[in-house]
Amino acid sequence: MDKITDILPHRYPFLMVDGVISKSEKEIVAFKNVTYNEPQFQGHFPDNPIMPGVLILEGMAQTAGLITLVPGKTPLFVGADKVRFRKPVRPGDKIVYEIKITGEHLGMISADAVAKVDGNVCATATLLLGMEK
Repeated sequence: MDKITDILPHRYPFLMVDGVISKSEKEIVAFKNVTYNEPQFQGHFPDNPIMPGVLILEGMAQTAGLITLVPGKTPLFVGADKVRFRKPVRPGDKIVYEIKITGEHLGMISADAVAKVDGNVCATATLLLGMEK
């Protein structure tokens, strides 16, 4: 966790990555353990807790930020295309984020992102990231 918070500026309750499983120059696999005591479940939804899709997308973007690190600069989530949510994520699930860098142009990085629980795809997106100047 210390290495993650050395790179990402996010902190609880908005840090959506708990650990890194593997990392190479163009790919990273990370995870988040979803727990019932997270604040979003108080209202989304009290009798049927489901992880908000935007937080799954944020987790994918944060994971991408871990691979795109430029020393002294903060990775920024600039945009997302082709976002699809396929299965709900619930407390007790472990989300595994798989990110693959697909291109770099003019300081921007594009990446394909997949979020899975128990090997089942929960969400997919094409991400665009930049670096804070």
